[in-house]
Amino acid sequence: MALVAAVAGAVLAAGCGIRSTSVPVDAGAAPSRVPCTMSAQDVTTQTAKGVPVQIYLVCSSQLVTVDRTVHIDRTGADRLQVAQALLDELRQKPPATERRAGYSTAVPQNLRVGGPRSGDRQGTLRLSEQPEDLRSEALAQIVCTYAENDALAPEGTVVLGGPGNYAPRGYLCTSEMKTRPKAASAVGTGAGA
Repeated sequence: MALVAAVAGAVLAAGCGIRSTSVPVDAGAAPSRVPCTMSAQDVTTQTAKGVPVQIYLVCSSQLVTVDRTVHIDRTGADRLQVAQALLDELRQKPPATERRAGYSTAVPQNLRVGGPRSGDRQGTLRLSEQPEDLRSEALAQIVCTYAENDALAPEGTVVLGGPGNYAPRGYLCTSEMKTRPKAASAVGTGAGA
């Protein structure tokens, strides 16, 4: 009788279509009901004159790129002007169509960016708040938006500092940061002068 029960149990387990494994599998986050996509009628063509850029917004607990147009002088744009224009876009509440699709920003409205101090590593950008004090999603948005802009991070590393006397740190925009922006605060590497 025990043999029949064991065989019946094995047949039932095999019939469910899921193989057992002794190796833990990380299948990622559960699917979200928010699609992070907009219908064609919600996507508007940018007719404003300016420089096309991409910024990262939060949607379904991950970072997603969206297109924007910033108003900077293409020929004479300095790094600080580009950094401020991108930060301005990150600070703005997304348009209604993007909000309906699930997009949001975690970047504080009052955040500002400035240039390096004496003794800072070349290319350092100083935020008006310490990077490690920002919400991790906000830091991830800033790091990935800046890291993928050649004027701000020609080698892919964004060097950020804050108003305090702490040494700036280098940040990389990794695939994990994009899929799990809550882990952003742990990705900084020492990047002092």
